[in-house]
Amino acid sequence: MMTRDQIATGIAVFALMITAAGPLQAKRKGGDHLEKGVELAQQKQYDAAIAEFTKAIEADPKDARTYSNRGTAYRATGKFTEAMADYSKAIEVSPKDYFGYMERSQTELMQNQFDAALADADKVVELKPDEANGYKYRGFAHIGLNQWDKAVADFSTAIEKKPDDPQSYDRRAWANRNLKKYDVALADYTLLITKNPNDTESLVRRGATYATMAEYEKAIADYEAALKLKPEDYDTVQRLQYARGMLAGKNAPPATPTPPPEAPSKIFTPLNIILAIVVLGIGAAVWRLVTRGKPEVTSSTRIR
Repeated sequence: MMTRDQIATGIAVFALMITAAGPLQAKRKGGDHLEKGVELAQQKQYDAAIAEFTKAIEADPKDARTYSNRGTAYRATGKFTEAMADYSKAIEVSPKDYFGYMERSQTELMQNQFDAALADADKVVELKPDEANGYKYRGFAHIGLNQWDKAVADFSTAIEKKPDDPQSYDRRAWANRNLKKYDVALADYTLLITKNPNDTESLVRRGATYATMAEYEKAIADYEAALKLKPEDYDTVQRLQYARGMLAGKNAPPATPTPPPEAPSKIFTPLNIILAIVVLGIGAAVWRLVTRGKPEVTSSTRIR
């Protein structure tokens, strides 16, 4: 089962979402600083980008997107508290703009705050129903809350909106695995592998699904393919050894039953010995009663 830390890790690798300044924004106060901040953030110079976004905010404190951009730069440096404050400010400035809710939802997911992330993703879907990330982030929140059916539904919608996003296929497969809908999960993993034969993660996950179904030959094939691409992956080596062991046990001939050892004779048991002694004793007593008082037999001939 996937842990909450794994969910957060999956969210953390999403692309940095920075909104560039459009023609109208460039004419607004702070437009130059905003454009410069976007450029620096795209170059991963986040501290410098934060400084430029701060200048843009000082010039125009009513521009919600600038707060969101600075929040995203903060998040990229691991400063989640500052990022959350900026997203909340962007929502305060422009409560009908979905972008602040979307970015705050992603940041909450990265901190395993699944209930809060779900609420913000709901707001994204409400304000921007065509935005695939709203459904995607809501799907991640459902996974964190073990709401597998709802996760499948949201990732399916995200795929409809954005069919080229591999993460939605991968997470839908994971949710279906937890629902024990293995064939459906296999279809998503196979699609990902078809699109990218070097996708080691999908190979390993499809192999694990086959192993769960006791289809060890197919699991072994996927693990071996993954190890050719990433031979140092110790976890996959362990999975491969397990699948090979299970396959060997599955194919082993049935063991010849060993006949049970003969039971030892029960004639001379302690109880039987005691009974025999009692019987002999009784017999002796009866014999004495029968013979008591009878004269002894002697010879009538005297030898002189």
